[in-house]
Amino acid sequence: MNGYDAIARILKNQGFEWLACFPANPLIEAVAKQGIRPIVFRQERGGIMAADGFSRLMAEKGQYGVFACQGGPGVENAFGGFAQAWADGVPILFLPDAPGTDKTDTKPNFSAPQNYAHIMKWTGSINNSERISGLMRQAISELKNGRPGPVMLEMQRDVMGEEVSNIDEFGTPESYVTAPSKSELRAAVKVLINAKKPVIWAGQGVLYSSASDKLTEFAELSQIPVITTMPGKSAIDERHPLSLGAANRTAPKAVWEWLKSSDVIFCIGSSLTKTNYGIDIPDGKTLIHSTNNSADINKEYPTDIGMVGDARKTLCMMVDEIKGQIGDEGRKIDMSVQEAIAEVKQEWLDEWDSLLNSDMRPINPYRLVHEINKAVDHETTVFTHDAGHPRDQVMPFYTATLPHSYIGWGKSTHLGYGIPLMIGAKIADPAKFCVNFMGDAAFGMSGLDLETANRAGAPITTILLNNGTMGGYNRSLPTAMGEFGAGNMTGDYAAVAEALGGIGIKVEDPAEIGPALTKARQINFDDGQSVLIDVKTQQELKFSTYSD
Repeated sequence: MNGYDAIARILKNQGFEWLACFPANPLIEAVAKQGIRPIVFRQERGGIMAADGFSRLMAEKGQYGVFACQGGPGVENAFGGFAQAWADGVPILFLPDAPGTDKTDTKPNFSAPQNYAHIMKWTGSINNSERISGLMRQAISELKNGRPGPVMLEMQRDVMGEEVSNIDEFGTPESYVTAPSKSELRAAVKVLINAKKPVIWAGQGVLYSSASDKLTEFAELSQIPVITTMPGKSAIDERHPLSLGAANRTAPKAVWEWLKSSDVIFCIGSSLTKTNYGIDIPDGKTLIHSTNNSADINKEYPTDIGMVGDARKTLCMMVDEIKGQIGDEGRKIDMSVQEAIAEVKQEWLDEWDSLLNSDMRPINPYRLVHEINKAVDHETTVFTHDAGHPRDQVMPFYTATLPHSYIGWGKSTHLGYGIPLMIGAKIADPAKFCVNFMGDAAFGMSGLDLETANRAGAPITTILLNNGTMGGYNRSLPTAMGEFGAGNMTGDYAAVAEALGGIGIKVEDPAEIGPALTKARQINFDDGQSVLIDVKTQQELKFSTYSD
């Protein structure tokens, strides 16, 4: 067998069932011969982002998205998708083709290993056919261990055409779980017990390690409220009386208040990376930071107690430790804490009631979010946002319940991410109603992949805010927007969906939102077609921010 056949066989043996791709890569034919389904997207970024969505739901089960494309322009065009995956810590296997070892150092040929080194957890290049087994073993080991992130193994075409005789040397890489020291853990629990107003900051690592149950148990034993990061949203059921909500740059009022007034913050499963799209940790806090990547500790915040380890393993140990320090029953339920949280939540919702229940036409985006929240079955829905105002408006108000019922993302904010992300989520869990919430500008980046969703048998629903403009840019580009209409755009997006083999539904009245979602779900499951709900909305510039 040649190199492509060898990699295809390894992928098959490792349980890969589908390949996101964009053509002109011999691996596509090789995996098809192994019974692995290739799904061709409309461009590279869409395939990468679908692999991303699949990994977000399946990495905890040891399954990962994989993407293949051609060398040269394919690799060049793929960069943005992997920059997003790198920023958000998503494990994806990238297998690009390359023109051959004789062209590696010839300028201006694009060198994938050199140019991708800063947005990949690991990169390699196959320059000898006998190295394929070893390099694939290393790539998959990197997927399974440490800080999640994409890995790349470049396939040089001349080498890949050679005979491979040592595929049996591959071996299946194991997953290794790390744990913090008992002394650090004991000290952390003691500080939390003695804190006046502690808060838990839970990130995506809780989801990746299947630790939501242990997070909830520790919060209940300690009676400490929980904030999740944007990618960590759904790590705790947001209906729980100790849940404060998720921290995007917009967030429920309770998030802002508890962050400001807390004395101790216990961060678990988060890198604590400062971003334009999140809330910074206020100064003057005692910080306990637990992460699976030692490089994150003291990276941007001074850490008082650092713990390196897997989030689930750490939380299991924390549960045992707090029981050892204060008893198996933990603290008595502190109704004053829960009542204070409930009071702030109700105060916040009362503040926003006029917009959440607005009868304005065009429809106010917050009324749209409110109707979505009432209409969907949260336990059987996977929901995501796109970049920009849709993210900022939906994040605080949409209720995440089960783990992975909401996919929050955004350390980098590529427009159009939501459609392919939901395609990958639908492939991962076909029983779920997969819904994307996006603006009209974002649709232009990935809208054609609605056809991919239909062709792949992965029907999704997209709710599109059709307000005819790029939200908020009239503030930063007043002349460009006012005199030239630079960011204004129009379109019949429901008609576009129909032309791509899906179903388009137009909504202009708030009362139509719930029935439209019910119909969309029925079409997704009964007819196997994707649905685009084109909602005529107005631009809204009020956001849930309560910073000083």
